[in-house]
Amino acid sequence: MNIEIAVNQIEKSALAHLDLNDVSFGTTFSDHMFIADYLDGRWQDFRITPIEPIPMHPGNAVLHYSQTIFEGMKALRRKDGTPVLLRADAHAQRLNKSAQRMCMPEIPQELFLAGLRRLVDIERNWIPHSEWGFLYLRPYMIAMDDSLYPIPSKKYKFVIITSPSSSPIYGKPVRLITESFYVRAVKGGIGEAKSGGNYSASYLPAAEAKEIGFDQMIYLESPDFKVIQEAGTMNLFFVIGNKVVTPSTTGTILRGITRSSFLTLLEDNGIKTEVRDITIDEVVQAYETGNLKEAFGAGTAAVVSPVAEIVHNGFVMSLPPISEQKIGASLKADLAAICRGEKKDKWGWTVEVHS
Repeated sequence: MNIEIAVNQIEKSALAHLDLNDVSFGTTFSDHMFIADYLDGRWQDFRITPIEPIPMHPGNAVLHYSQTIFEGMKALRRKDGTPVLLRADAHAQRLNKSAQRMCMPEIPQELFLAGLRRLVDIERNWIPHSEWGFLYLRPYMIAMDDSLYPIPSKKYKFVIITSPSSSPIYGKPVRLITESFYVRAVKGGIGEAKSGGNYSASYLPAAEAKEIGFDQMIYLESPDFKVIQEAGTMNLFFVIGNKVVTPSTTGTILRGITRSSFLTLLEDNGIKTEVRDITIDEVVQAYETGNLKEAFGAGTAAVVSPVAEIVHNGFVMSLPPISEQKIGASLKADLAAICRGEKKDKWGWTVEVHS
């Protein structure tokens, strides 16, 4: 595939008015964006432009039928300042899995990676220098037909925007409550597709959880509300005895790339893991017998979110102090060390970006 990217850079960066050491997740955007259009059955017109609104007709299909997918990934810095992409190939593959499920055209992996590399190269100064700072990368695709007829669009736009963050999305241990009414996803649905509707559907239960003092809820699989799925937008891990257990991905759980990385690191560190269905009853029993040592969420923006407390049907499970929850912290440190070049990247997860 011939990939020539036209570049139109701004004259003066908005960085002059920004403190990169104090930027909240998802609130600030860098100077440029990458765009490609799908027209007449092919991807074309690859370009990087100053970030600006996308012109859209009020009858655009994405506004009415939510035919949209996205990814969330990171650019970080090596110790020497070189930008590095983390698990870019895995994100490209997952985006295309989502595209298949949402009846959208796939993005050639070489186009996905070329757009990312060129954009991150241009925006390298937007990557925070703080220990846990990163440039969040949001590749996404939207339908672009101007039609109210409920069929897949014939035109699409693929865009990559970036947003600096000086720290992970959750800055403190989280309190979780199980959810036994609202359903995140069911088998055969779009639960493992990274599509916008999956996220907006969680706003109401999340808001209700926060109203009673919790950070997120743990979704349980209907109709029995026993099998654990996810916590908000995070994959869950439980340390039970001498093993780490995480729910299997059977179509209702996002195939988290941070989750996948952690499973590899756990195996590499000789820690026993189990990927299987796990019920909330099993977690309660492990807590009652003193075998629930730790729990944490995993995700791109959060990396690791230690769990301070889980409440199920009024039963409070207070987990050990964060200083005693060693496995999640170790995984976070190992992944950061690989990105910074302090630890060998055995699996080729990182890609350096050079001008």
